[in-house]
Amino acid sequence: MISEILNMNGYGLYVWSSFMFTLLSFSTLYFVTKIQLNKELKNFEAKFKNLDIDKAEIAKKQETYREILSNTSTSKI
Repeated sequence: MISEILNMNGYGLYVWSSFMFTLLSFSTLYFVTKIQLNKELKNFEAKFKNLDIDKAEIAKKQETYREILSNTSTSKI
C-alpha cells in the first residue's frame, strides 16, 4: 500500500521530486523574505529612533496619496 502511494503508477519519482523542489523553493523564499524584513526594520528603527517629539507626531499624521505618487512617477516624453 505504501509502495503504491510512493510509486504512483510509475510517476512517483516525478511527483515527489516536484513536490520537494516546490517545498524547498517556498521555504527558501520565506526565509529570505524574513531576513530582508528584519534588516529593513533595523534600518527603519535606526533612522527614526532619534526623532524629536514634534517631528514624530508630524510623521504619524502624514498620509500618502496614491494619486500624487502615480502622477509624479510617470515621466512625460
